[in-house]
Amino acid sequence: MEIISSLLCDAAEDYQGKLCVLGAFDTFVSLHFPVSHPHCAIALRVIFRPGDEGQHQLRVRLIDSDGHCPVPEIQTAFEVPPLPEEVFFLSRNIIVNLQGLPFAAPGQFSLDVMSEEGLLARIPIQALQAPEEMRTPGL
Repeated sequence: MEIISSLLCDAAEDYQGKLCVLGAFDTFVSLHFPVSHPHCAIALRVIFRPGDEGQHQLRVRLIDSDGHCPVPEIQTAFEVPPLPEEVFFLSRNIIVNLQGLPFAAPGQFSLDVMSEEGLLARIPIQALQAPEEMRTPGL
């Protein structure tokens, strides 16, 4: 199993096997902390090769700058069918919708995607405090 694309985005859809991504980002700016991002998604494109058949489980963890996981990890299970003889690999789009992603303070974070094989992808995120002029009313 190999992740060939991993993005944090506003929204994603699987459209007839094509991964459609809207608004990929890695930076979140807020006037105040703590704050939660209301909705975003992780868009993954995964390649499976011979030998990857069977049950698999993906886990996603939000990791803060101290290396802690401030929220419970997300888990999803799926099965990879046997590959037809005429193909070299199978691809699948996996979309994980996230509601209320919390940021306690400005800092560097990551969304770590893991399987039974270990870490498959690390998506970096930075949460930044808005500049003072953006926080001042009347400007």
